[in-house]
Amino acid sequence: MDWGMANRLAKTIRPDGRCFYLAVDHGYFQGPTHCLENAGAAAHPLLKYVDAVFMPRGSVRASLNPQIDTPLILRVSGGNSMIGDDLSNEEVSVSTRDIVRLNAAAVGISVYVGSKYEHQTIMALSKLVDECMDIGVPVMAVTAVGREEEKKTARYLGLACRVCAEQGAAVVKTYYCEDFEKVVRGCPVPVVIAGGPRTEDDLGTLQFVYDGIQQGAIGVNLGRNIWQNDCPEGMARALQAVIHEKHTPKEAFQLFQDMKQAAKA
Repeated sequence: MDWGMANRLAKTIRPDGRCFYLAVDHGYFQGPTHCLENAGAAAHPLLKYVDAVFMPRGSVRASLNPQIDTPLILRVSGGNSMIGDDLSNEEVSVSTRDIVRLNAAAVGISVYVGSKYEHQTIMALSKLVDECMDIGVPVMAVTAVGREEEKKTARYLGLACRVCAEQGAAVVKTYYCEDFEKVVRGCPVPVVIAGGPRTEDDLGTLQFVYDGIQQGAIGVNLGRNIWQNDCPEGMARALQAVIHEKHTPKEAFQLFQDMKQAAKA
């Protein structure tokens, strides 16, 4: 791996080999999502807890303070929306020139294995990897399932992750599932856990993150379960404790509750 590529990866993955990414990219297909009407404002108080922020270029330019030290993982795929015919109809939507202009530490692209547009999105990943090799930027492949929640099985996710890794992704983002260790074991590059829809079970969120790391994930890329929480900073701090400080879910949940109580005082 070239020095520039290794240096950028080192900015988003800590020396302990783990990472905590904040996903605020939902607007690229969901529009003004609840609590993410202003992505920069939602992200700002959370940046001190995370290792990188995942965001599309529109929100970066419009709302993210350029003086931040937190590395940027730039969302570079698009072409669909929640009201469109097929969420899997994505392509690369950002040039490598703009990736350089925005000083991205890495880029992220969705890949829809098993969908109508499987070939299109896999080839988009492959081409993006080639182009980003020229500028020394690592690519994070996102194993997207669209509206098909039933695809979140170890067999499917293991296949999707391996396909993405074989196309040259430096990191693969995927969902936690039963037998998750099989997904990780079959993927030759680091695996990061996706969060999925917001849940009301805060302890459960901490538990699946803890379990996923015990089964081989290097970290998470979470969004709605943080910034839609009624105490976003408390959840971010609790996740940081699980990921980097080896807290148990119960220990981290107590930390969350303490911060939530303090915020109300």
